[in-house]
Parts: sequence; C-alpha cells; structure tokens
Amino acid sequence: MFEGVLTALVTPFRNGELDEPALRELCERQIAAGVDGLVPCGSTGESATLSHAEHARAIEVVVSAARGRVPVLAGSGSNATREAIALTRHARQCGADGALLISPYYNKPMPHGIAAHYEAVARETGLPLVVYNIPGRTASNMAPPLLARLAGVDGVVGVKEASGDLNQIAHTIAATAHHAGFAVLSGDDWATLPVLALGGRGVISTTSNLAPAEMLALVRAWQSGDGKRARDQHYRLLPLFDALFCETNPAPVKAALALCGLIQNELRLPLTPLRPENSERLRELLKTFGLP
Repeated sequence: MFEGVLTALVTPFRNGELDEPALRELCERQIAAGVDGLVPCGSTGESATLSHAEHARAIEVVVSAARGRVPVLAGSGSNATREAIALTRHARQCGADGALLISPYYNKPMPHGIAAHYEAVARETGLPLVVYNIPGRTASNMAPPLLARLAGVDGVVGVKEASGDLNQIAHTIAATAHHAGFAVLSGDDWATLPVLALGGRGVISTTSNLAPAEMLALVRAWQSGDGKRARDQHYRLLPLFDALFCETNPAPVKAALALCGLIQNELRLPLTPLRPENSERLRELLKTFGLP
C-alpha cells in the first residue's frame, strides 16, 4: 500500500499559527512532482509541539489538498495508547489512507508492551498502520523479532525504519519477508539506497520536501533496475542529506524551504532556527540543485 517516495511534510507556521495556505501549496508541489504519498504530523511535521486541534486540522488540510490523488499516511502516534487510538480514529474519519505511529516514547515499554500498543490501535481503529522505529527519539528499539510479530497483526502494513543499523534492517526484512503486504521503508534519507538494495520498498523522506524530483529519481532508478543511475543519484544527493540533518530535523529543511520562498522560517520552541553558518552553507548548496 505504501512504497516509493512518501514525503514527511513539514508543518508551516505563520506568526505562531498553522499556515494552511502554505501547507496546501506544499502538498500541490509534492503531487505535481509525482511523489507516492504524503505524511503529515510526523517528526518532521513537529507533531510533538502541535496542539491536538492543530494536529487534527493539519491532517484535515492535507487530506483535503490531496483529494485522493496520492495516499495520505497521517502521523497519529503517542506514548499513550488511548491517545494514539483517538488520533488514529480522527485520521480515519477525515479520510486518511493510513496512519504512521511512532513507538511509544519516554515511558520505555518492554517489547511485549510495544506490541500490545500497536495491536490495540489496529484493533480499535481498523486503519492500515505503519509502525515507526526511531530509537534516537524513543529510547527503545524495535528489534526484528518484534517487527516480525507486528507484521502478522491484521492492519499493520509496514515499518518506517530509522534505527540507522543496516544489519538490523536486513534482519527485519528477512524476518518479515513472508508477509507480502508488509513494507520496510527507510526512515533516513541517506539510507534510502541501501535499504532498497536490501529489499526495502521505499522511503519516508524529509529531503523530498525540498527536492521531490531528486528523491524520486533515486528510487525510480532502483525500481527500474538501473543500479548505477541510482548510485549516481545517491552520491549527488549525499551533500544535501548531510546539510538537511546538520541540526535537529526539521530546522534545516524549514530553513531551506524558507530560502526558496515556500514557507516562513518558523519553528516551535524548544526547536530554534538554523544557526547562521549552517544557513549560509545550505544557501550555497541549494544553488547546485537549481534552488531557489
């Protein structure tokens, strides 16, 4: 259901409020470029600092803007299972095609607790779920045996894998390979090509906010069997991957989008705008991609 390039959308703000026109324009730009899906309210979308009302509204805006042209995978995770169920139910009610749920953070559940969390959300909502493994933000790691268990849960259709451990990801792909409907997606832009080479199905990308055609060129080259062209594109994008993660995501990509005149360069505290030296580095790099 979810494969290829799915863009982890930023949430644009203006004067501290959700900038709905800018969000709609970002969606149109992504769809025009040919991306395979839109992912609002994830880590890149600053979900941690959105109010419940803003979170709900951002998903509504993206679903409305997409108009069924591409799937919408709505971020609806929480470290509280009841809250994750409520957010996922809302995503379903407003027309999202699936939900992306971060593994419960801070309270550090055991693997069987993480499994029970996702099983409850799947059972109570009926919406296709992509689980999200990002140990750097959650203080827990979803190892291959746990993901193999979740791949067998009705309604769990994939994982966004951002552990940064290619050996672990290879074992996850091997452990879930007999579940044909379960997709392993890279959660790190730099790992897109390695994960595809291991048998992954695509990427949930931050970089595609800025350069969707470039990310699509990488993935489409691999999908068409042109490994050399995919490698060449990977190395072309590598400096951009580095620059867009030189500080905490999404500060760099928001700065880049602002330099292109697409959004205001606003983040929610405790995140702060990109430091001047990194902003200048990014400005120079954008020129090599014909941006802005």
